[in-house]
Amino acid sequence: MTENLAIEVRGLRKAYGTTVAVDGLDLAVRRGEVFALLGPNGAGKTTTVEILEGFRRADGGEIRVLDTDPRAVTPAWRARVGIVLQSTGEFEELTVAEVVHHFATYYPDADDPDKVIERVGLTEKRDARAEKLSGGQKRRLDVALGIIGRPELLFLDEPTTGFDPEARRQFWELIRDLAAAGTTILLTTHYLDEAEALADRVGVIAGGRMVAVAAPADLGDRRNAMATVRWQGPDGPRSERTHTPTAVVAALAERFGGEVPGLTVSRPTLEDIYLSMISKEEAE
Repeated sequence: MTENLAIEVRGLRKAYGTTVAVDGLDLAVRRGEVFALLGPNGAGKTTTVEILEGFRRADGGEIRVLDTDPRAVTPAWRARVGIVLQSTGEFEELTVAEVVHHFATYYPDADDPDKVIERVGLTEKRDARAEKLSGGQKRRLDVALGIIGRPELLFLDEPTTGFDPEARRQFWELIRDLAAAGTTILLTTHYLDEAEALADRVGVIAGGRMVAVAAPADLGDRRNAMATVRWQGPDGPRSERTHTPTAVVAALAERFGGEVPGLTVSRPTLEDIYLSMISKEEAE
């Protein structure tokens, strides 16, 4: 395995009967990065992640996660991996402190439970029962359970589904803090703005294959895509698509004598590029 990779997959394959879920997928996640895995329902990303976590066996391919094949994991390997599922919801009658302290006993080198509770922003709720927590607070508790063992690698499955905008932003800050501390994070999400805000790189899965991997700003050559310049003309809204938006803006500024009314310059969003890729793959 390449030394600076936390995850390295080559030719991953998995089928359920005659249905091929993962079809020769390749994936490399660097140590210390946040990697977002994107794809429509049925694309194979959930199966891929479950194989990486050691919960599902692959039919073929080379798989290394923290230098280990997850088909033959040990308790020591498990202690190095944190997993935050879409919902745990099994500890409703226990307090936050009780749950986190209990989970700490599962690990040979667990972090300080009280410090973890503080780290995820639940100090004021440490004595509250889990059933009384808000949706965002429950996800913070899920993360506390995922990181109590000091994992080198953290899997986050749709971490902010159902969050209101404020709770999502607060959760993003928590993920950034974890990444800044050196934790490698593999994130699955349907929110493209979340992937753009958090990920160093994104991978797009379609039809069980990895169709593109890049930094969010570079996916699908997005950085060099045509820009759209919009402004308010004398007769109403105007726009122009161009590869040279700076020149267009300069010409407009000269025409309007400085400030251009209603000026905006935009390139395709990550969502635009992603949807274009998925549509192309589905059409083939």
